[in-house]
Amino acid sequence: MIIGIPKEIKNNENRVAITPSGVFELCNLGHSILVEENAGLGSSITNDDFRAAGATITTKTDLFDKAEMILKVKEPLQEEYSFFKDGQKLFTYLHVAADKPQLDFLLAKKIMGIAYETVQLEDGSLPLLTPMSEVAGRMSVQIGATMLQKNNGGQGVLMGGVPGTPPAEVVIIGAGIVGMNALKMAYGMGARVTILDISKNRLNYIDDVFSGNITTLISNSYNIAEYVKKADLLIGAVLIPGEKAPKLVTEDMVKTMKKGSVIVDVAIDQGGCVETIDRVTTHENPYYEKHGVLHYSVANMPGAVPRTSTYALTNITLPYIKKLVSGDVIDVLKNNKDLLLGLNSYNGLCTNEGVAKALDATYTPPIEAIS
Repeated sequence: MIIGIPKEIKNNENRVAITPSGVFELCNLGHSILVEENAGLGSSITNDDFRAAGATITTKTDLFDKAEMILKVKEPLQEEYSFFKDGQKLFTYLHVAADKPQLDFLLAKKIMGIAYETVQLEDGSLPLLTPMSEVAGRMSVQIGATMLQKNNGGQGVLMGGVPGTPPAEVVIIGAGIVGMNALKMAYGMGARVTILDISKNRLNYIDDVFSGNITTLISNSYNIAEYVKKADLLIGAVLIPGEKAPKLVTEDMVKTMKKGSVIVDVAIDQGGCVETIDRVTTHENPYYEKHGVLHYSVANMPGAVPRTSTYALTNITLPYIKKLVSGDVIDVLKNNKDLLLGLNSYNGLCTNEGVAKALDATYTPPIEAIS
């Protein structure tokens, strides 16, 4: 199969969809890899690195014209829509549930859109979302700590405090991969951490692992309201696979927060879980102030640490890429339920129930669509 790796164009998105080692493995399996010129530079991977692994360096137009499957990191932006051919295969993070124009594009061009974030194992885990969720979760605390500095507009609180002064209050909503990684970082920095989740079993696990040093609460509107107003740093880490994130933190709750406190909404890829997060920001202009609270809502957080993120992503995506290109893609999907759940669009049909629900589209079960 001819596989194309374009250069990402999202603001300050420096990741690339594959590493030279990934190219080498795919080429050894008989596939042809086209990489857009300078696609890897943001991750410190040169054109020569890709060439040495067996890739052909080419232009964006040539790549899209020849490739049967496009591998990306982030969803296609409107500036890229015209490059796609009708019926082309696309494997990337799509996050369609908060992006109606993208769904319209995928359906109009009959793109086979397979989303990293909805590939799901039988135990409910999301293997291709995990590495970037780990990165984003850890970054959320690193970013929040910096924003809390007075010179950045925060209230001037040190995460761990010092002897004789209290540490920062960190509140995390959601105890999945993002929430757990945020918890590890905040706890490691000496903050006082509260985490909320709807799963009692998850909270039991956290209480056991951290020997009762973390405040754990069932996530409901009362508990969220009570702890949001205490937070120096509030981290939104809510995920419903494929669906738009619920608005769990209301504007009235945000108004109760301390002046100079910080919100980092990692759920922004799926629309955000904080009501006052009313825009997607960029690494160039990452946050804004509302009701005296700093709001951070960058949709491609791991793009700021591309070297780490690119290699972490390829480590987990490569086995799935190899599986997808091992034969007829339709047959592969029929025989791999985890990949089939990743199918968001096919032949003009919306094949993810969460996306259809979020965007009021007609849902076609994926097995029915490909059959």
